[in-house]
Amino acid sequence: MRKHLLIIAALLLSPMAHADQLKHADKLKVVTSFTILADMAANVAGEHAEVVSLTKPGAEIHNYQPTPGDILRAQGADVVMWNGLGLERWFERFFQHIDKVPNVILSDGVEPIVIASGPYRGKPNPHAWMSPSDAMRYVDNIEQALIKYDPANQTHYQANAKAYKAQIQAVFARAQDALSAVPESQRWLVSSEGAFSYLARDLNLNEAYLWPINAERQGTPQQVRALIDTVREHQVRAVFSESTVSDAPAKQVAAETDAHYGGILYVDSLSQADGPVPDYLSLLTVTTETVLAGLRHDAL
Repeated sequence: MRKHLLIIAALLLSPMAHADQLKHADKLKVVTSFTILADMAANVAGEHAEVVSLTKPGAEIHNYQPTPGDILRAQGADVVMWNGLGLERWFERFFQHIDKVPNVILSDGVEPIVIASGPYRGKPNPHAWMSPSDAMRYVDNIEQALIKYDPANQTHYQANAKAYKAQIQAVFARAQDALSAVPESQRWLVSSEGAFSYLARDLNLNEAYLWPINAERQGTPQQVRALIDTVREHQVRAVFSESTVSDAPAKQVAAETDAHYGGILYVDSLSQADGPVPDYLSLLTVTTETVLAGLRHDAL
């Protein structure tokens, strides 16, 4: 009822939006906390739901500051989907402003990897969508939520989820096949943020990073020195940084060791539609291919 009242009010206030609002009035409305979840949900929903993200493409999602407009969008939703595992530290405060809108934590069922050091030691690493096996849980949770709130389209959601999971698995199968050509001693994923623990685990890569989670203290001299020592000790081939943070600390590590700077990895946010990672499958493909190219650098 609340959603339909909001739609009617919007139509009265903005006649130009009349056709578009009528087009979506009977669809399930899903709001997600960030763009990757929105794309995953949209792939399962297909044409039967309208899916929007609170954060925009390219946003830094750990410390996002919600706007009044975000609150209005979420109040008109049928369900809100978020990651959990401590990722959206702003979301629990945000959700206090949303009256009676159900929410779904998409990481439910994931066995979290625990952060081993730093100020977040002992807390879960939240980036579980980068794992092929855990991504299946995300899709399953999306499918179940859509069916719960829109049971009339159950068969569509089930078919879409099955096809989408096969696409995700195909991306990781290609990465695993390509990685087989890299000697085990050279299989290191070194980045700015420790956002690739799940990906490293599933691809049998060793992992090292400058800081565990994007926060206030990023790229300190102590963090840089510790990673330089690790890169030298293990003769790491490449160092990477993420799209939502400065690449300067990672480039400094590469400059002071025998490693090279391998480029940008994508993990927390999609790009604009005309950018390199406009959807989740592209994000997985670009990130894994960039890592593999970095590890094979001397053979290029």
